[in-house]
Amino acid sequence: MTTSKNARHDAASRQSMSKRSVAHGLQGLLMGSADIIPGVSGGTVALILGIYERLIDTIHAVASGIVSFVRGDRGGAREHWRRSDFGLVVPLGFGILVALAVGSVVLPAVIEDHPVATAAIFFGLISGALPIPWRRIGEHGRRHRLLALGGGVAAFVLAGLAPASIENPSLPMVFAAAAIAICAMILPGVSGAYLLLIMGMYDVTLEAVSGLDAAYVGVFAAGAAIGLGVFSKLLSWLLDQRHDATMAVLVGLMAGSLRRLWPWQDEVGALHAPDAAGDVALALVCVAIGLTVVTAMSRFGDRRDQNVEANG
Repeated sequence: MTTSKNARHDAASRQSMSKRSVAHGLQGLLMGSADIIPGVSGGTVALILGIYERLIDTIHAVASGIVSFVRGDRGGAREHWRRSDFGLVVPLGFGILVALAVGSVVLPAVIEDHPVATAAIFFGLISGALPIPWRRIGEHGRRHRLLALGGGVAAFVLAGLAPASIENPSLPMVFAAAAIAICAMILPGVSGAYLLLIMGMYDVTLEAVSGLDAAYVGVFAAGAAIGLGVFSKLLSWLLDQRHDATMAVLVGLMAGSLRRLWPWQDEVGALHAPDAAGDVALALVCVAIGLTVVTAMSRFGDRRDQNVEANG
């Protein structure tokens, strides 16, 4: 009887793990798709889904384990890796890679053909996500409001910078751009794709990914890995030691980044009024869609948090 119960328990556990892997893979698809779109951050999606802190802590632990391994500290490496949530990051990473590979071919054309609708959907999504990090602050004081304001101003100014264009970047430039952009990709409110855009590396990077340029992609991946390891350590410390202040800044960054998602702006980022009444109606519908999506994603994330706590 005990053996039968154990077998049923093991089967249920495997089924639960399989479901979690599928869910994390889908979350990775959402994050990867968001990372391709200038003005949207995969970190924002992770925050909406309720996996942000787990993701940052695991990236930090994996990176620390690699550093320990390279230094010859095998015991330290194993200890860091034991603290890593591979059940989250492996399917999540797979989903992100799939989204980047497919999205680099599909999404640019969609954005170009439907700029107002695309921008409005993500405007609604980011707007609806603003209360999420704000609710995670224990006590809302004047300091938190000032931090949010500062983050908002910084993101608003950054989002107004004119994009550049570099046709044949050197490999060291590719490495540096990847190290910078990957930091933004895990930081809610700051778009890694947009940083690539203002550095002049967005179009050439998409072309390299879609064209399977092994040298470019390999150097980009190396730069991203180094940047991610360094920045995740800082971000993990901030979330652990200055959680409320960090969340306040993230709220501001997300709010300021809405400038980049205003549906009506020219090629250099200057904002202007709607072109026609029909555009306004379309934009409002798309904003409503974005708000609906973020509400559903947030509820899904909250439900998963409750399940984790119940089983933990």
